[in-house]
Amino acid sequence: MKALTGNRLTDGDVVFWRAGAWVERFVDAELFADAEAGEAAEASAKSQQTVIVDPYLIDLVESEGLWAPLSYRERLRALGPTNHLHHGKQAEGGAAIEALQHASGAARSTGRVNLIKR
Repeated sequence: MKALTGNRLTDGDVVFWRAGAWVERFVDAELFADAEAGEAAEASAKSQQTVIVDPYLIDLVESEGLWAPLSYRERLRALGPTNHLHHGKQAEGGAAIEALQHASGAARSTGRVNLIKR
């Protein structure tokens, strides 16, 4: 499964694609099981005159019926400015952040971060 994401130029917020429009919450994102459908949505998003920075598809992982971004970086982006239940765009809690937090054991690094041992 994949989801389409990008950033708004006006405020830098992460947004997700759903049926031809951008939504702010990951839980509202359209999921693509078919690679062709995801690529078609990406092409459509890129062809629109919009205020979204270069949209791209992200890989998702399922854990106990809930979907979440596979990479740790995308999980953090989807949570918004903070993952605290009372702040950020996921402040409603419940399913809005449960899908992102639930599969935390499956998150993988994109390899862009170097860890330093002390």
